[in-house]
Amino acid sequence: MDLEVLRRAPLFATLDDEGFRLLTDELTEVDLSRGASVFREGDQGDQLYFIVSGKVKLGRTSPDGRESLVAILGPGELFGEMALFDPAPRNATATAVSETRLAGLKNEALVALLRSRPEVSAQLLQALARRLRRTNDSLSDLVFSDVPGRVAKALLDLADRFGRPATDGVLVAHELTQEELAQLVGASRETVNKALAEFVQRGWIRLEARAVVILDMQRLRQRSR
Repeated sequence: MDLEVLRRAPLFATLDDEGFRLLTDELTEVDLSRGASVFREGDQGDQLYFIVSGKVKLGRTSPDGRESLVAILGPGELFGEMALFDPAPRNATATAVSETRLAGLKNEALVALLRSRPEVSAQLLQALARRLRRTNDSLSDLVFSDVPGRVAKALLDLADRFGRPATDGVLVAHELTQEELAQLVGASRETVNKALAEFVQRGWIRLEARAVVILDMQRLRQRSR
């Protein structure tokens, strides 16, 4: 397990070496292939997970079978933490969108850590606040932004978190299918495909397999507003 990824995660950044060692002794390693779920909506939760490598999508299913994506998470991020504060069943399904390695931590081990290291509580609350802020932003976008604007904003967010320099722009290997990207922005696949085609025609992006190269970040940012 690549402990350096975890060591740089905000939740562990304030721990001294001894505290970090005590915590990592409690971690269990979980390897997932693309499409495998670590838990499903309605399951009882007793641990949270940290992403060591790969990406995980959090999704929900409506009563009529439609799916939506709540978040795409990558290395250093955590999920499943709601079970620590609320013993209700899981409210989302967590699925790997690429080859993924997780570190699982049982709730009782984290509770013991929070009691002995109160500073970790503040970091955990900040992680929850960031997730809530992102959710609020997504809800606002659904109300106030058109689909091309939401697609542009989603690409920029993915670029900020997962992008890396390319010869002609920023390569964003998001690992999502077009259907999953549509679920992320709350629109039909056809409408999202139309928006992506428009961005390609304007020379703002180039599409690749489960990836996009952003060629004109400024124009895409203007379209996201």
